[in-house]
Amino acid sequence: MKVMHVTDVAQRDACLARLCAEHYGQSAGLTPLVVFAGTRRVLFAEEAARLLALVDAQGVPQALALLVLDEAGEGMTLRLACRLGDDDEPKRRLIAELALKAPLRVDAIDAEQEAFYQSCGISRWFGGEQGGRIGLAASHPATQLAALAATIKIDEQQVLRRFKHDAKAFEAEKQRFVEGLEAFPAALT
Repeated sequence: MKVMHVTDVAQRDACLARLCAEHYGQSAGLTPLVVFAGTRRVLFAEEAARLLALVDAQGVPQALALLVLDEAGEGMTLRLACRLGDDDEPKRRLIAELALKAPLRVDAIDAEQEAFYQSCGISRWFGGEQGGRIGLAASHPATQLAALAATIKIDEQQVLRRFKHDAKAFEAEKQRFVEGLEAFPAALT
C-alpha cells in the first residue's frame, strides 16, 4: 500500500466526486455537489487543496482524503476522508501516513472520532467549538489553540446561490459530478 497525490485532473475530479458521495451519503441533498463544485472551482484552482489516495500494489484505490491548507499556509486540515470498501483499516492507514508526513489537523465531533484519529497517530488535542476536539499531528507547527490559523473554506452558500440563479452552471456541475462517479478509475496511475 502507498499514498498517492492524485494530480491528473480527470482522475482527481472522479476521485473527488466519489469522496463527496461516500463521505456525505445519498441522503445529504445538494451538499456533495456543492462541496465538489466549490472544491474544484476554488480550492483546486487556488492550489489550496490536495486529493490523496491509498492504493494497493496494482494502484487500486482503497481510501481517499482531501486536505485543505490553512490561511497561513503552514498546516493542512483533513476536510474529507472515506474508505472504499467495508473495512476502516485503509482509511486509518491513509490518515496515519498523512499524520506522519504532513502538518495535519483533524476535527473530531465526538469521542469515537477522536479515538479513531488517536489510532492514526494524532496525539495533541485541544477543545474545539460545540464540544468538538481539534487534533494535531506531531509536525503541525501550532503549540496552542490560539496559534491555529483558520482553514481555507469554500462559501457553500455562494455556490448554492449560483446554482439557484444559473441553471446552466448547476446542470454543468451536476453532469461533471455524475461523469466523475461513472469514471472513477479502477486503478490510479
